[in-house]
Amino acid sequence: MDITIHRPGELTQSLCRAWHRAMDDSPEYANPFLAPEFTIGVGKHRAGVRVAVLREGGEPVGFLPYERNALGVGRAVGLGLSDCQALVHRPGVGWDAQELLSACGMSIFEFDHLVAEQRPFAPHVTGTFASPVIDVKPGDAGYPDWLRATYPGLAKTTLKKERRLGRDIGDLRFEFDERDPAALRTLMRWKSAQYRRTGRMDRFARPWIVDLVDHLFHVRAEHFTGVLSVLYAGDRPVAAHFGPRSATVLAAWFTAYDPELHYYSPGLMMHLRTAEAAARGGVTLVDLGRGDKEYKDWLKTRELRVGEGFVTRAHPVAAAHRLWRRPVRGLRNTVLAHPRLRDPADRLLKTVGTLRASRRTDGLHKG
Repeated sequence: MDITIHRPGELTQSLCRAWHRAMDDSPEYANPFLAPEFTIGVGKHRAGVRVAVLREGGEPVGFLPYERNALGVGRAVGLGLSDCQALVHRPGVGWDAQELLSACGMSIFEFDHLVAEQRPFAPHVTGTFASPVIDVKPGDAGYPDWLRATYPGLAKTTLKKERRLGRDIGDLRFEFDERDPAALRTLMRWKSAQYRRTGRMDRFARPWIVDLVDHLFHVRAEHFTGVLSVLYAGDRPVAAHFGPRSATVLAAWFTAYDPELHYYSPGLMMHLRTAEAAARGGVTLVDLGRGDKEYKDWLKTRELRVGEGFVTRAHPVAAAHRLWRRPVRGLRNTVLAHPRLRDPADRLLKTVGTLRASRRTDGLHKG
């Protein structure tokens, strides 16, 4: 196996075509987070992004996107943002994990949403987790009929709330592929407020993530398109979602709604309308991403499995990094896996978010 290392900007059209062919050859690699376009986008904003290209007989047959720092600590590209990670390869291609890390100059490679098929990485997986998905197909009629046929338990209440929202605010209109950048800004503002309100880390407080989403919004390609979907009541945005899609897979990424309208359940409306419109647009799978959420249980048709863990070489930096990261992961996963722990933790985070918001408001008043 010949392995060469490239910066994202050095990927030629022929290498990207080979990468796309590897995605097309295996359904498990159809996720848009595994497309070269996502790696190229992250590489515009993260200096350590690289791609290992595996060749057999001079032909590129595998691609591993990753990030690496000066100490040789590596991780899957977009770790913390990407909901799907893998070494994308042609069927039948194998590799040696230690040889791969050596070629990449990594002492450790961390992942948290690894495709289950990655057998050479299997001994290094520390845990596997459910990643709910929706298998979708287009309906023969409009959205209400599709909803009644697909989710009969949700249809009556959801359609009733939609009618009420239409009467109270304005006629409903759904744009699956909204191209107005102002709508994207509205989504990011809502999501940022939601992160702070619930005590989570505000991703959109990080300029590079804002810039990345802005960049991906403008990517329009067969294997990766940034899709912004917006539900309007009259001219007022009610809820929005931004996520990437490939030819057949839509990744649910950032969903948010106007908090003043929460009693209409606009987030659930958004997911349902997005799934129906995506199916009409050729999508066959909506990936909801790893994590236990009530709405995912309502919507999923089945679950994939994704792995987290560390591939390591014998190196003191690798040992130190794993010693630091693994207990943190273990504690987080324990809390998330047990409702008796998760629910109080959620309440605590929301309390922290409320206190932070109160302090910011007090500071503004004093100023």
